[in-house]
Amino acid sequence: MSSDSTSPPIVCPVSKWYYRRYGQMAAMFLVFAVWFYKDGAWSWPKENAMAVERTRYEAEVTDAFAKAKAAGALDTWRSEAQAKGIVFNQQGEPQSWAAYAAKKGWPEKPKKRTETEIGQQFYWSGAMGVGLLIIAGIVLLNRSKKLVGQHDHLILPDGRRVNHADAFRIDARKWENKGLAYVSYREGADGLVQKAVIDCLKFQDGEKVYDQLIANFHGELIEKRMDADEPEEPAESSEKAS
Repeated sequence: MSSDSTSPPIVCPVSKWYYRRYGQMAAMFLVFAVWFYKDGAWSWPKENAMAVERTRYEAEVTDAFAKAKAAGALDTWRSEAQAKGIVFNQQGEPQSWAAYAAKKGWPEKPKKRTETEIGQQFYWSGAMGVGLLIIAGIVLLNRSKKLVGQHDHLILPDGRRVNHADAFRIDARKWENKGLAYVSYREGADGLVQKAVIDCLKFQDGEKVYDQLIANFHGELIEKRMDADEPEEPAESSEKAS
């Protein structure tokens, strides 16, 4: 049965789900942008400084102690070391690097990165920033779009008009799980075949526009669920009785 010609149009603005999905993506890009920048600007240079200090400490303290001990010059070395502020344990040996690092709250094995690796962090931070701008652009471009359903036609978000009578095939295999219906219709006097998409996740109340179209539809309705290995074109279809 056709829908009532006196009924008001069904206006479907962009849904909250759509904004929420892109909001989550934007948050993810922002977190990664900050994370990469933090590593490049602070965390990795700081850890590099720790790695340099570890090399110095082991050369000037632990290795030097071992050499002085082997050469029998331990007393002289210990006096010089104490004058430099080197801390010794109860056994009279300089504290290990692990103990030295632990007192400063440093990792025992700080990793040293190259300038190239540090520079790549800024590159990835910038890439995340570009992604964030792209998301913002997509949202801004779509915020004023809407899907409109009338009693005998629908108006797509890009402004195209699809008369119900011109639709000859509806692929609804993704409707149940993804809220997507693909409408094939003929446009103009030459009957040029076009495709339209009804997306009820992106557009609030899009299912009402779909139901309105179905109420006036007499073509091929494809409802068989598509498996992952099936081709895009249906192997089977069912035709709705007029």
